[in-house]
Amino acid sequence: MQWLLQQFEDTNKLAEALDQLEISYTWHKVVPFVGELIPEPVVADAGSVVMFGSYTLWKNAEANGYRPGVFKLRPFVHEQAWHPYLLNGADALFLTLQDVPQRLADDGRDWFLRPVDDSKEEPGNVKSTGEIIRMAERVLALDEDEIPKGSLRHDTLLMLTEPVRILREWRLWVVDGRIVTYSLYKDGSRVVHRHEIDDDALDFGQRMVDINPGYSQAYVIDVCRTEEGLKLLETNCLNAAGFYAADLVKLARAIDGLART
Repeated sequence: MQWLLQQFEDTNKLAEALDQLEISYTWHKVVPFVGELIPEPVVADAGSVVMFGSYTLWKNAEANGYRPGVFKLRPFVHEQAWHPYLLNGADALFLTLQDVPQRLADDGRDWFLRPVDDSKEEPGNVKSTGEIIRMAERVLALDEDEIPKGSLRHDTLLMLTEPVRILREWRLWVVDGRIVTYSLYKDGSRVVHRHEIDDDALDFGQRMVDINPGYSQAYVIDVCRTEEGLKLLETNCLNAAGFYAADLVKLARAIDGLART
């Protein structure tokens, strides 16, 4: 597998794991909004290339026919197999940004909000209705051609759900249908990065993978413990997701092995 990396703190950690495995890689900068790589990579086999860095790398991967390139995902809220287990999504309110001012009453209620697509336009977070409406009005005040790529747009579809108290949160990395590594990233209200997971949370995560085979060859799945039990939070693009305290040697070995499957 040929590895193309965009330099960030996390990809520096990934490079250390690749060094341990004696897997070669090259560093590249990404031209903003265009997606071209500097320097342009010399690719031996477009069918055996993987890229790590910002989410926008998928454009370069698709333009050049790199495979696996970037593992794009369908919106997790559309996956029927997962609906009974979702923390947020199955009973969500879905609105495009341009519909928010007319359809969302400014009643002081809090909502958990995130874009439906895994596009990093807005991180999942809790906002009041007033904050959401003001956010929408700021974007709608701009002409569409004034809005930078990768930002919220008039037609961005948002998911809004009731906030739930979360006790612990984990990220699990899935490659070829199995969880290869994991990390705790929140314990109560404290952000922590530890390479640990409760046994039942690991089993739950693998069950989520098993009941939705074919979702993607590789992705990250975030799960959490609530007062009502374990829930599926969301999925994210593996190529652009934070590594926290994952075992990157295991992850790199599993992804590199895809070139031989």
